[in-house]
Amino acid sequence: MVSGVGAFKDPQGKIWELADPVVSPAFTSGLVGTPNELKLKYLADNDFKNLSGAELKEAISKSIKEKDSNLVGNMASQGTTPRQLTDLIGSLCDLTSGSGDKGTPIIHIQGYFDNFTD
Repeated sequence: MVSGVGAFKDPQGKIWELADPVVSPAFTSGLVGTPNELKLKYLADNDFKNLSGAELKEAISKSIKEKDSNLVGNMASQGTTPRQLTDLIGSLCDLTSGSGDKGTPIIHIQGYFDNFTD
């Protein structure tokens, strides 16, 4: 994936802000679509806030294995579903690369499609 990151200087705060008119101008067909995933932090902080250690991992793993095939509207998936994979990965690139006058870094993302239960 090629991430398209532009920037402009905010006239109020005088800091550089990222502006992505096209998050991903080029990507392979494997990145077409939307994820159907649960947010681990949401589950740990809300559904299983009284668990820790192995019990927490087991409860989260069970939730992942038994999740619905369509999580749109499910609070535990907010922020991931139904956004495009390229938008999510582009956001990760933005968070990793920073902004300002650093130039254009190359970001290598690995493990993005790994599953917590594997």
